[in-house]
Amino acid sequence: MPWKNQGGGPWGSGPKGPWGQGPQSVGPRPPDLEDLLRRGQDKLQQLLPGGHFSGMGIALVLVVGLAIWGLSGFFRVQSEELGVVLRFGKHVRTVQPGLNYHLPYPVETVLLPKALRVSTISIGMTLIEDPARRGRTMRDVPEESLMLTGDENIVDVDFTVLWRIKPDGVGNYLFNIQNPEGTVKAVAESAMREVIGRSNIQPILTGARTTTEAGVQELMQKTLDSYSAGVQIAQVQMQKVDPPAQVIDAFRDVQAARADFERLQNEAQTYANRVVPDARGRAAQILQVAEGYKEQAVAEAKGQSSRFLKVYDEYRKAPEVTRQRIYLESMERILAGSEKLVYDGGGSAQGLVPYLPLNELTPRRPPASTGQQPAGGVR
Repeated sequence: MPWKNQGGGPWGSGPKGPWGQGPQSVGPRPPDLEDLLRRGQDKLQQLLPGGHFSGMGIALVLVVGLAIWGLSGFFRVQSEELGVVLRFGKHVRTVQPGLNYHLPYPVETVLLPKALRVSTISIGMTLIEDPARRGRTMRDVPEESLMLTGDENIVDVDFTVLWRIKPDGVGNYLFNIQNPEGTVKAVAESAMREVIGRSNIQPILTGARTTTEAGVQELMQKTLDSYSAGVQIAQVQMQKVDPPAQVIDAFRDVQAARADFERLQNEAQTYANRVVPDARGRAAQILQVAEGYKEQAVAEAKGQSSRFLKVYDEYRKAPEVTRQRIYLESMERILAGSEKLVYDGGGSAQGLVPYLPLNELTPRRPPASTGQQPAGGVR
């Protein structure tokens, strides 16, 4: 007699075994598989004509099965995807987003990679869960970001790589590399270390970021193309470039000093740009004035020389007349600005006193410093 059929024994009553309480059913019992198959067969026979598997019924079942099998080839490609159709595992074509069709399984299958989406990979930093802030926070990964420069300095570089699948290289992306994201990350870190290793630290920290990003992008694309990875590097962005934390304060002081030097140099250049044109303008003005004076002096000298030669020619023709005319012109020029008193010399000088007030006609001079009044009269 089995253990479960024993009504009593050394282990007590009930369906027990020698090791304790026997199995007990908890919850509803599972359905009987044979019962389900039998019920499905009965319903299928009811649907078939004649209620049994005749030739027409079997044909109808085959037609329905073929229809369902044929309709299973329809598939939809989302906006960020490309459909890669495989025929017995071989890539035969690539389809665009939308509703498409392929031969049903197992003849053809389809893979749907996110070929139209731009993916992002961060090197030197990672997002971790922060329970205190109830979200994610950025954490540095120094084993990825610390690099050695060409002048044997250490620099901490955090950067981001934007990449996507080439539209004409989806097959290479799916079949030539096993871990695409890991491959892109490894190539990015290697390319950045090579570019940093060829550069000095000062340009990297100041103005050579664009050149470094372009060099890393070019080297990454060349390496991935040599792998036939089917990956296109869209952009490389350097997020943070700093010296190690132990010496960052000293480097910041150096950068501040360089910034002050450049500022003072720019101010001096601005002052020079303002002063030099002004000095050049004044020099040009002086040169023009001197040139005008030169032309004026030469013209006057030539005029006087020509006048003298003409007077000399006339003098040679009539010396007495020319001498008299020169005398009269000279006297006219001398006496033109002076006061004149005309006395004909006739009679006595006393006869002039009642008629001609000479003291009033002669202008009075201001008193001399000695305080004496000047004597007026005719000389």
